[in-house]
Amino acid sequence: MRKRIIVLSLMSVMAIAVMGCTDKTEQTENVVSEAVEKNKETVEDGGDTNAAGVEPDSVAAEDAADADSENGTDDLNETEPDTELEEEPDTELETEPDTEPETAGPCDAVELVRSMKIGWNLGNTLDASSDQNKEDELAYESDWCGIVTTKEMVDAVKAAGFQTMRIPVSWHNHVSQDGSYKISDVWMNRVQEVVDYAIDNDMYVIINIHHDNSTDYVYPSREYLEQSKAYVTSIWTQVAERFADYDEHLIMEGLNEPRLVGTNNEWWLDLNNGQCVEAVQCINELNQAFVDAVRASGGRNKERYLLVPGYAASLQGATNEYFELPQDTEGNHNKIMVEVHAYIPYHFALEAESESGSTDKWSADNISDTSEIDSMMDILHEKYVKNGIGVVIDEFGARDKGGNIEARCEFAAYYVGAARERGITCCWWDNNAFTGNGENFGIFRRMVCKFLYPDLVDGMMKACE
Repeated sequence: MRKRIIVLSLMSVMAIAVMGCTDKTEQTENVVSEAVEKNKETVEDGGDTNAAGVEPDSVAAEDAADADSENGTDDLNETEPDTELEEEPDTELETEPDTEPETAGPCDAVELVRSMKIGWNLGNTLDASSDQNKEDELAYESDWCGIVTTKEMVDAVKAAGFQTMRIPVSWHNHVSQDGSYKISDVWMNRVQEVVDYAIDNDMYVIINIHHDNSTDYVYPSREYLEQSKAYVTSIWTQVAERFADYDEHLIMEGLNEPRLVGTNNEWWLDLNNGQCVEAVQCINELNQAFVDAVRASGGRNKERYLLVPGYAASLQGATNEYFELPQDTEGNHNKIMVEVHAYIPYHFALEAESESGSTDKWSADNISDTSEIDSMMDILHEKYVKNGIGVVIDEFGARDKGGNIEARCEFAAYYVGAARERGITCCWWDNNAFTGNGENFGIFRRMVCKFLYPDLVDGMMKACE
């Protein structure tokens, strides 16, 4: 199931946003101008298997405040007690056996988010799914993007400066159908292999349940809640057990854009609609089932950082009065973080060129272009970051519209800078789509391990320095 166009982000922000935010253009002006100035190269597009483009999910951000901790040293009392010490025989000093000390990771969510810097999505790959079962399970990986992920690709992403890689994963084509949802060893092993490509590069990795949004697997309604809980619990118990020994560099994201698929409210959360309110409440319970399953799986999962979404992973979904963060186990402090998807402003970032409201123009000097971004970041900072709760916008981007790379460069630098200023980190949605009339969010041509728009990448990197 491919991603659907998300108008929710735009409407959510406008519904909640506090307008009249101060213009943040000054802070990214130098970054933007440098990126745009450099970007004069015409990129020749090669053959692409995903001309249709698979629809993205919405929203973003990162910038955690550094807390300087002072290490005080106690004065030593040089005066020894007036006691007679027995003389000990001359013996060789016994030393502790060589043991590998545990590496201490970031001490809180805000610091962790800052360490994540900027991220990139391996979209349309391990998340590719189909209603038709394939004889070769591994064939799903290349079904949408046409390419199998290699270590060389991940190395190139790391070399470009990305510190985080989100690996969306769909599971339902790879589980038993007897109600236990046993994941096949073939698929689990492949997911772990790709995860290790990034972990071995000292990158942060986000894995999730992605395109499993249906009444057969995960659906946020009372009618399907118990079945959905069973699926979430089974999948995350197995995944968490497989990755139990991985440190804080591995982050688990419970669900991707849980929503009322196939309804008029799929992408629009109407809190005057009882079905929508019920959906939010069910998502709360599904998020709790996710947390409980991971925590019960032992190893480092007891204190692993976890990401949870609100309705459709939208801003409104994560900030409405019915949404609740899951309860964590005693002793864990702010280990549960919030994920948001935001392709805003919608008319520039996501809307198809063929639509009447679509525009290929965006400027950091235009407050009408920047206000929605700033408003969203302010809301997330006020509600979560300021209170020590990490926020990751693990999907954002702007689709190509006829080669409007200068506007996209300016947008990307501003967006990342605005997020980082508020302690939020972002992950660019890359679906490996470059041509045709689809959602062309691709920036990294995987076949040749090369970023097509280096100035766009450079602008994002400089914005989060």
